[in-house]
Amino acid sequence: MTRSELVTALAERFPQLSPKDAEMAARAMLEAMGDTLIKGHRIEIRGFGSFSINRRSARVGRNPRSGEQVMVPEKRSPHFKVGKALRVAVDTGVMPESNDTDN
Repeated sequence: MTRSELVTALAERFPQLSPKDAEMAARAMLEAMGDTLIKGHRIEIRGFGSFSINRRSARVGRNPRSGEQVMVPEKRSPHFKVGKALRVAVDTGVMPESNDTDN
């Protein structure tokens, strides 16, 4: 699913949202998630999964062409761990009932 497909799905599911409002909501959510990960914090969405940062220490590597040693700097990369409810839903092909009463 692309971001534009997400915006379309939001606008269809919530008719009170105009496509422009759905776009702003999706953009705000994704920006907030990105900012949180950039700061090194963890994001947990119950029933869906969690996003965290994996750190890889600096190390000595080798240039494959010359065999010369090269320092590889520390890296941080985002990591997603799927939640149990989503894992079961994907496996069975059935999404569990939502506990959301605000609809």
